[in-house]
This record gives sequence, structure tokens and C-alpha cells, in this order.
Amino acid sequence: MVLTFIFAEAKLIKKIMAKVSVIGAGNVGASCVEAMLHLNFCSEIVLLDIKEGISEGKAMDMMQAAKQYGTNTKIIGVTNDYSKTADSDVVIVTSGVPRKPGMTREELIGVNSKIVASVTESVLKYSPKAIIIVIANPMDPMTYLALKKNNLPKHQVVGMGGQLDSSRFTYYLSQALNVPVSDIECMVIGGHGDKTMIPLIRFAAYKGIPVTKLLSKEECDKVVADTMVGGATLTKLLGTSAWYAPGMSAATMAKSIIMDEKKMIPCCCYLEGEYGENDLSIGVPAIVGKGGWERVIELELNDEEKALFKASADATRATANVLKEQNLI
Repeated sequence: MVLTFIFAEAKLIKKIMAKVSVIGAGNVGASCVEAMLHLNFCSEIVLLDIKEGISEGKAMDMMQAAKQYGTNTKIIGVTNDYSKTADSDVVIVTSGVPRKPGMTREELIGVNSKIVASVTESVLKYSPKAIIIVIANPMDPMTYLALKKNNLPKHQVVGMGGQLDSSRFTYYLSQALNVPVSDIECMVIGGHGDKTMIPLIRFAAYKGIPVTKLLSKEECDKVVADTMVGGATLTKLLGTSAWYAPGMSAATMAKSIIMDEKKMIPCCCYLEGEYGENDLSIGVPAIVGKGGWERVIELELNDEEKALFKASADATRATANVLKEQNLI
């Protein structure tokens, strides 16, 4: 009884002390902050943007809803003043040009690489130990850039893509099975791209039952195909990149870090031999806790899955090599 109380009190103190900064107050950044209010795990959130008034206005708007959220989390909106992000435990980088209809994530690399390099350098000046969660696209090379450009320990930088892609995989499986999304377990590995992600249909399950036993091969293939173009589908419908699911995905990862939940989350990690790859940031299942991504979980892939991962790794590396060719790292 006493130990339970002490543990609960320690978790409360941890929540009170935690600070998260979100860089970029656009749709994704603001949705991420709102999601963190719902999850209610940190005491202070800084929302920073380069455009004057946007972050301040969105922060004020959300703070005026704080009582209804049932949270005492403080949100501070600032314009381009990175000193306000000092001593952050986690920094979420959403900054960058959003994808337009018909545009690939890879086409964004030239513009967004300069933005991500500048942002990460600025936040690390004031929070050198912060775990950095990268959302900006193309996410895998941007994660690699943030790591290499700043000479950081590999566990300190993690990309959000796999968590988002897995959420979309869950959605399409629940639609095909006509069951609640909460009853589905699945994951996506590989690059965060329409042609490089790998929805692991063989590992997907509904309440412990493999979905391959519940759906025909044609139905499974359709779910996989729909998942792979899930981002492009939304971009076509919305006219820009999605924001609710990306925002919640990043918020969930931040919570696992702040609360040291040690959740297994598909996310972009820097590999040094895992899955037979080196010097590459790509999506794999990993344990996420206070140390950032703490260890990669190596799944027993079959020959077909290994071939898909190798092809995804080669394509992701080729995109990341553009950074080297342009002397960005």
C-alpha cells in the first residue's frame, strides 16, 4: 500500500517536472500539443514558430480550454526565441514545408534539410540532452541529418514515421475486419515512404488471432496497399499533409519517453548491424523510454520480408545519400 502510494507520487512528480518543446505551430505541431494535453503527462509545453503571433495565439486558445481538458499543463507560445525551450526533456521537430498533392516525401529533401539542420542546432544550444523526435519529411533522412549534423548519440534522435504508418495500418485492418481499432495489433517497418514502408501483415492480429486467418489474400493485399498510400490518400483529400494522426503519434512517443514507459514502438532508429544494416536511419520496432529509443527489437522475418526490408533500406539510403552529395552533413 505504501509502496503503491510512493510509486504514484513519483510518477506525479515526474509529470510535474517534464518539459516538451514543439517546433512548428502548423497543423501537425498544434495537433501534437493538443494531443499532449489529452494525454496529460508533462507540466510545460513550448510551442515555437517563426511566424509572429501563430504560436502565441494557438497556445492561448488551447490554454483557454485547459480546464475542460482537466489538465494544469502550461503552454507557452513563442516566436523564434529558442531560449524559451531551454531544459526541454523532449523536442518534437515538425518544421518544414508540407507535402502537396502529387509531391513525394523525397522531393522535400532540399528545402526541409536546411530547416531541420537549423532547428536542431538551435534547440540543442539550450537543451543539449533533449531527446529529439523528428516528424519533418522526408522523415528517415531528416532523422539521419539531425543525428549526424549534430554529432549526437544515436539513441537521442528518433523518427516518428513507423508509429504513424502503423496507426494507419491498424485503421485499414479494422475497416476490413469491421472490428474496433483497439483490438488490432500490427506494425509497419522500413522507410516512411509510399514505396518503402512494409506493413507486416504476417504479424498482424485481431485479439491474438492472425488476420491472415480472418481475411483472404486479396483482402490482406488491399489493406497493405491502402496503408502504403495512406499518407498520399489524405494529402489528395486535404490538399496538404495530414495532422491529427501525426500529432497523436508524436505525442504518444513523447509520453513513452517522459514516463519511461518502455513501449515497443515502430520508429526510425539509427542501425549499427541490426537487420543487417549499418549507417542508416530507418523504421524498426524499438523500446522507447527515458533514454530515447533504447534498443531495437529484431523480428524473425521470413525471406520475403527480408528482401522487402533490404529493398527499403537501399532506397532509404539512396535518399539519405543526397544529403552527403549536397554537403548537408
